[in-house]
Order: sequence, then C-alpha cells, then structure tokens
Amino acid sequence: MNSKIMNHLEKIKNEKLFIIFTALGFVLIAFILITLGNLVLTQFMTDFEGFLNTLRDDSVWRSIGLTLYTSFLATLIAFFFGVPLAYVLARKDFYGKGLIESIIDVPVIVPHTVAGIALLTVFGRHGLIGSTTSISFVDAVPGIVVAMLFVSLPFLINSAREGFQNVDPRLENIARTLGASRWGAFYRVSLPLASRNLLVGSIMGWARGISEFGAVVIIAYYPMITPTLIYERFLSTGLKASRPIAVLLILVCLTIFLLLRLISRNWRRYDKD
Repeated sequence: MNSKIMNHLEKIKNEKLFIIFTALGFVLIAFILITLGNLVLTQFMTDFEGFLNTLRDDSVWRSIGLTLYTSFLATLIAFFFGVPLAYVLARKDFYGKGLIESIIDVPVIVPHTVAGIALLTVFGRHGLIGSTTSISFVDAVPGIVVAMLFVSLPFLINSAREGFQNVDPRLENIARTLGASRWGAFYRVSLPLASRNLLVGSIMGWARGISEFGAVVIIAYYPMITPTLIYERFLSTGLKASRPIAVLLILVCLTIFLLLRLISRNWRRYDKD
C-alpha cells in the first residue's frame, strides 16, 4: 500500500507543472462560462416567456439567417483569394514578405469603427470603388459582406499559411518527379494535407464575421444582422428585449460550431516525420 501511495505521490509531483497550468487555464474557462452561462440562465429563469416570443419572431430569424449567410459569403471570398496567398507566404521568401504579413494582420488591431469608416470611404456612394460601380454597398448586403471580410480574413490566411508550412515541400517534389504539375502537386498533396488548418481557419473566419458589429453598423446598418438588431432593440426597448435575441444567437452559433469542431476533430492529422 505504501508503495502505491509513493508511486501516486511521485506521479503527482511529475505532473505538477501540468496541474498548475490546467488550474490557471480553468480560470479563463470559468470566466467564459460564467459570463455566457449567467446570460442564458438569467433569461431562462426570469423571462422564459420572452425567449419563447423571440423564437416566434420572424424578424429575429431573418436577421440570424442573414448573419450566417453574409458571413459565409465573406469566408468564401477570403478562402478563394486567401488560400493562394497563404501558400505563397508559406513556400517563398521574398523582399517585403514581412510587410505583407503585417498588412494581413492589420484588421485584427484596427478598431472596427475605424475599419467601417475606411470601408465607407472606399465602398460608399462617393467612395473610391462605390462611385465607379453599380453595386450598392451602403445599407445593402454587399456592404455587410465587405465589412465581415475585412475583419475575418486574417484568421483564415494565417491558419492556412500555418497548414502549408507544416507540409514538407519534399512531398510536393516527389509528386513532381512522378509526373504531377505544380498545380497537381498543390491540389493532390499540399491542399489535402493542410485541409484541417483550412477548415479551422474557415470556421474562425466565419465566427469572426458573425460577431462583427462596429464595421457593419457604419457601412450597412440595414438590413440588420443579428448584432445590429440586438443593439437596436437594446437602445429602443432595453435589456428585456435584446437579451433573448442574444441568448438565441449564442445557442444557434454554439450548436453550429460544436458540430463543425466535431467534424474537424475527426479529420486525420498529418505530422511531419
């Protein structure tokens, strides 16, 4: 028995670092759970009828559908243009590469109201692009998409670049020696091996688009995405009207992201030898 106790104590001693780090990490987990959990539980316990009324509100569901749809479009655009850029950044060293990587990260640090004003000067009716195209961006779906695209693209590009960096270039060279073209080596080797990073980056980009408010509200207050609708209801009616919409959005997004995380977790992980 003493031997078992000593072995157990020794095991705890060896794992002390991980125990401490886990305890520190759980402080942040508790911070997230308490904040969101309190919001949800308060709504259910004090005004469940209000939540049921929100479920029956067609305008709320339209705003949620619009939010998910526009964020998906922004993610699709970011994927189409961002993945090739990420591949170049992962494979090539060139003059000015650090500057380009810094530019990609700028949307993360720029206040999003500033981003909205900047987008308005470009895509507004008298803006650099808005004045030369028949596409309407102000108070229109395209305006929502460009705002979401601006704030979300760093997440996808950086995740994709990391994925391509983890793919050994020798695998591409082997494919080339077997007769594959440069495109074929990318499509059949690099892209599948980096697919998990691409999926994770897409999920994070989509999530960032869904949560965006500051840039969207400046360039496209209407049609209302859910964050804008919550803000509008809070200003006009108060917490009682805005809280159930916030709770519903949390539950919808949590369900979607849990499903996507489960899908990505089951994807095979490829490690370099």
